[in-house]
Amino acid sequence: MRNNFVFAIAAMLCLSAFACGCTKESEPQTKPEPQPETPKAERFEVFEMLHPTEGDIPYRIPALAVTRDGTLVAVADYRHSGTDIGVTNYGRIDLHYRLSYDNGNTWTDVMPLIEGKGEAATDFMGVGYGDPCIVADRESNRVLMMSCAGNVSFQNGSRQNHQCIARFYSEDGGKTWSAPEDIAETIYSQFDASKYGPVRSMFVASGRILQSRTTKIGSYYRLYCAVLVRDRSAKHMNYVLFSDDFGGSWKVLGSIDTPGVYNTADEPKVEEMPDGRILLSSRYSGGRYYNMFTFTDLASGAGSWDEAIFSGATNGGVEGKDNSTNGEVMVLPVTRVADGEPMHILLQSLPLGPDRKNVGIYYKELASQEDYLSTYEVASDWDGVLQVTTLNSAYSTMAWQKDNRLGFLFEEETHGKSNFAYGGYTIVYECFDIEDITKGKYSYRNEK
Repeated sequence: MRNNFVFAIAAMLCLSAFACGCTKESEPQTKPEPQPETPKAERFEVFEMLHPTEGDIPYRIPALAVTRDGTLVAVADYRHSGTDIGVTNYGRIDLHYRLSYDNGNTWTDVMPLIEGKGEAATDFMGVGYGDPCIVADRESNRVLMMSCAGNVSFQNGSRQNHQCIARFYSEDGGKTWSAPEDIAETIYSQFDASKYGPVRSMFVASGRILQSRTTKIGSYYRLYCAVLVRDRSAKHMNYVLFSDDFGGSWKVLGSIDTPGVYNTADEPKVEEMPDGRILLSSRYSGGRYYNMFTFTDLASGAGSWDEAIFSGATNGGVEGKDNSTNGEVMVLPVTRVADGEPMHILLQSLPLGPDRKNVGIYYKELASQEDYLSTYEVASDWDGVLQVTTLNSAYSTMAWQKDNRLGFLFEEETHGKSNFAYGGYTIVYECFDIEDITKGKYSYRNEK
């Protein structure tokens, strides 16, 4: 019943306020007039695959950001090829986006952010674009997005022939976007002198790029993103990159000779802990690997990694039974309802399983630094989980909204199973209070 009500509001607003968009600055999306007593959003199918068994082009890999004025910017792959970048030769993948100006209650039409050209591409990067990650600056209208691009898969990459790292900017809060620029060489070259040898392949993990709550050097608060790297011996490693000029340039956090996760690494995410240390969360079968970085010099990014620790069923951690799937990690300030104590909670999303189904959000109380003194404490003894869906489901991401609710974007087989080799999903948005996730044990605490 609640879905019908939200969809009805969306339909009326679309007729009156939302024109079909494009990436040209001459045709920006306009903000609708505010509606009185708008209900809180709960669920919306942002990118739909309505007829998966009839060959609908599948969606994959959600990304979500919240701009300075509260606009939600949702992005996802539109996979004509049905596979990851480069798996199908000249496989076309587009990036689609939608905006919401009212905390997820209604959304603009689906718009092409960039269209891959497939076999018609005149350049390597233009074949396809996928696995987006995104961040909106908290003090300006700028939005940064990066994605994989090109015509070679991650597994088949080499130092001379690898995926591009495409960078896009919006200067108007996500309404219009710049043409992509390949910044891969500026990052690959930093690893050429590593003891692991030149990097064969690399990509920035999808979902959320982190903007620091406290570190501001120059005009912007610092950005962090995590990368998966394949070294010369085909070992998989995770590093974290940081930028103090809103993605204009990136540096490796710590040493190029010391990855945050080595060998067991897969697609990673990154978060800033309450004490300023950087948390790395890496996809792994059955759960996650976590590690934390401690600064010795904040300005230069110098410091050291703790030990990477597995989190799963064996230590009361975040279990993804019988699957290896990427999710999102986030720290939020809360008040413990039972005694009014201020603290934080750590969130981690992933499919609960078995297999890729039952996406949920785990939570863990961080009452004091003792609860995250080392990676061992972070990885073990999580407190609870909210199951978001009972359907087949996979990747997920999240962003904190201006209405102090958690916007959650995830892949779900809402309308049936895709016949594509790499699957395909409807990308679903849901929205939660902290009380929803923790069964009333905590409430959000605004630190401003």
